[in-house]
Amino acid sequence: MEKKLIINFKEYLDTVEKLAIEVNKKFKPTVLVGIMRGAAPIIDILSRIFKLPTAYIVIQSYSGKGLEDKQGDLIFARDISSIAHQKDFERILLVDDLSDTGLTLNRSIDWLKNYEPVKSYIKDIKTACLWKKKSSKFNPDFCPIKLDGDPWIVQPTEHYEEISIDKIIERNK
Repeated sequence: MEKKLIINFKEYLDTVEKLAIEVNKKFKPTVLVGIMRGAAPIIDILSRIFKLPTAYIVIQSYSGKGLEDKQGDLIFARDISSIAHQKDFERILLVDDLSDTGLTLNRSIDWLKNYEPVKSYIKDIKTACLWKKKSSKFNPDFCPIKLDGDPWIVQPTEHYEEISIDKIIERNK
């Protein structure tokens, strides 16, 4: 197993800013669509930078018992969560935190193109992420960091998965 790539909050914010600069040079999105949950903080920052409406696609990867670290079948929520108008979906920037295998981004493009409420408004979909792993078969349109390997990326908020609310309450007394 490769070493972990531990990202602190400053590095994370710097990488999001690099992504914003890269997008701004070549694409003028009309809506930001984030793949939950990895894209949530990225979309929050980008929406403030670009002053754009947001939308979210919730996708679950189910692998089965004992296969938690493997990507399995993708299950999409029925609907996009957004208050953006249908016409806002003309030029979509589809965002995820990373391109691991590329499957999620690929399937999300197909899903959006077939999503009834907005599909007739879509003229262009570009993809963006912060990191692309070496083994990913997908090449995002915008990605500031292309890795030479396939490390586990430990993002700044990931430690919350390992701590209970009781521990947080105790720590904050």
